[in-house]
Amino acid sequence: MVSVSWDKRDAYYRLAKEQNWRARSAFKLIQIDEQFDLFSYADPSQCTRVVDLCAAPGSWSQVLSRILIKGESFGRRAWVEKMEKFQKHAPSGPNPSTSTLKDDMVSLSLQTPSSGLKPRPNVRIVAIDLQPMAPLEGIVQLKADITHPSTVPLLLKAIDPDFDQHNETHRVDLVISDGAPDVTGLHDLDIYVQSQLLYSALTLAMKVLRPGGKFVAKIFRGRNVDMIFAQLKLVFERVHIAKPRSSRASSIEAFVVCEGYTPVKNWTPELGDALEIPQPSKPPTSVSEKQMRHLREDGIVELHFEDEETDPRRWIAPFLACGDLSAWDADATYKLPEGHTSLPPVQPPTAPPYKDAIERRRAEGGAYGKTKDRSNATHQGEK
Repeated sequence: MVSVSWDKRDAYYRLAKEQNWRARSAFKLIQIDEQFDLFSYADPSQCTRVVDLCAAPGSWSQVLSRILIKGESFGRRAWVEKMEKFQKHAPSGPNPSTSTLKDDMVSLSLQTPSSGLKPRPNVRIVAIDLQPMAPLEGIVQLKADITHPSTVPLLLKAIDPDFDQHNETHRVDLVISDGAPDVTGLHDLDIYVQSQLLYSALTLAMKVLRPGGKFVAKIFRGRNVDMIFAQLKLVFERVHIAKPRSSRASSIEAFVVCEGYTPVKNWTPELGDALEIPQPSKPPTSVSEKQMRHLREDGIVELHFEDEETDPRRWIAPFLACGDLSAWDADATYKLPEGHTSLPPVQPPTAPPYKDAIERRRAEGGAYGKTKDRSNATHQGEK
């Protein structure tokens, strides 16, 4: 009964099981990729080495495996490819009937997907997490702590046994992180802990990313989050804040999408210490800061400051929504179709910390013994 009510409330939870994803968060990475082209489809050689931090239960690693290794397409890109194939095979007549178009689309959708697969050669994907994760095809898994300095050499060896830190071709193209702490409900505390986790992921990423690489990580939006954006802008050419359609609007989570990594000369970040990126010195000026407003044609007002180029603390990160407006709403409730059957999770947790508590509750008959009484009543009714 619980799974049915959850299916009815969350469309992405139900779709994840129907499309064989381990978690609904897979749609977040797919929608971010649609907006920012994370996987460099125009030049696949620019994205073959990827690191997934805080990977368990493995939904983002699953997306990497199916797109980079298997060559599958999802979301808007898959729809565009299907329409291009349909137009290529469409009847040449001037006005084909609706039934003919429908039959052609059905026959096209029933074709084996292997004909459209575009796997990439020499792909290396490493997934890191403290929690165990079920195996995935082509994914190298490491059980390690991203906040500890000993994780970096393990990661470099997993990427390439012959890794050379002076050879940029051995470095990583993309680092992603969907990690978040166990929230307490105290927003200020949760935002602080999440920011420290983000700094650890960023520090590790700067040790392995190639110049021009990309970095994506979860972030909790708060009143002082602008400082994090400004620090990211010091080492990346472009920084955006993305809110996927599959992320609930009621949630404070968002994702920082950083492109064009530019290493700081004569400076190496260290894990375990506070991340203090050297900031360029601000030239002395006697002119007071002035704010300028620019009204775009679409009605959006852009804010600019005279010193925003020399003082990155005045920089404002663009906020973008990812995903089509016609996509499912993560906060909406949808009516289930008649005859709907709730599916089990694709990959149950391998070693959840609450496993002992669940087994003890089942042995005792559930919460307050209700499960045991209900099951006995059901069996008696069946008899």
